[in-house]
Amino acid sequence: MSAERFRRWATDYVLWVEVFALGNLTFLALDIYIAHSENGFLRWAEYVPLYFSLAAPLFLIAALCAREFWDMPRLWNVAGFAVGLVSIGLGLSGVIYHLDSQFFYERTIRSLTYAAPFAAPLAYTGVGMLLLLDRLETADLAQWARWVVFLSLGGFFGNLVLSLTDHAENGFFRWTEWIPVASSSLAVGFLTVFFFVPVAGRYLKACAIVLLMQGAAGVAGFVFHAEADLHGPSRSFFQNIVNGAPPFAPLLLPNLMVLSLIGLWVIRRR
Repeated sequence: MSAERFRRWATDYVLWVEVFALGNLTFLALDIYIAHSENGFLRWAEYVPLYFSLAAPLFLIAALCAREFWDMPRLWNVAGFAVGLVSIGLGLSGVIYHLDSQFFYERTIRSLTYAAPFAAPLAYTGVGMLLLLDRLETADLAQWARWVVFLSLGGFFGNLVLSLTDHAENGFFRWTEWIPVASSSLAVGFLTVFFFVPVAGRYLKACAIVLLMQGAAGVAGFVFHAEADLHGPSRSFFQNIVNGAPPFAPLLLPNLMVLSLIGLWVIRRR
């Protein structure tokens, strides 16, 4: 590969987000496998996101090769649209499917807490929107970057809801369970202001500091969850992961941190 191509990739922010989306879809396969192993994939529909997460990255890799090496941008465009639309539909239907597990029958806040995590499938919707964004809004990179930050804001809000409902299940037994709630609230507050008032370089730096805090909180959450699973009731570490604290859930914070920083970096340069 030529040095010129590497230099182009270094400023190809659309490519950065494309790789980010590909990596997220790949990792979601592991996350889905662990989450749906809790009931042994009791219903056939629970296999759908697993199979999608295994197949979609292959399509996106082929699409990236078409864009970067084969001079076939139309193939990249069509494949991304297809994967993005399916991902959005899968996420929205997953929300309904999870709510149908209990909430539609009881319609209480408690049923949201003790049912399947209703907001979790929206991860697919967010990734799908990123893929569509890369194909619909690239003429104006500043506007594209604002959409990236907006989707990151939605992710932080979703993490706030998930942290509240998941940790409410044991009544916030440990004080550390409030950390993701507080950090996600901080991120939501900072990024929301971004869309209502003009911001200067200082505010972008403050946002960057807040986002780095999200990364630290996510890594700490991963350590806390993994430690809890290591000392779980089962002799099987995998069973403790399936039935206990999900170790990968806190990593959503550093994941969203990376996406937000990409958007802020482009806005700063523009």
